[in-house]
Amino acid sequence: MSTPEARPGTDPEDQPRYEPPPGVGKLVLWILLFLFAGIVVVAGGVYFG
Repeated sequence: MSTPEARPGTDPEDQPRYEPPPGVGKLVLWILLFLFAGIVVVAGGVYFG
């Protein structure tokens, strides 16, 4: 007699793992980074344009 095979997704170890949401500080850092990048692009376009 063969051993029954476990169905995929039934083992708790196989469950998808989600990352915790980013902290407020990390979110503000990303916003500031994109804001700074936008300012650099606009300033570069004005300076070189």
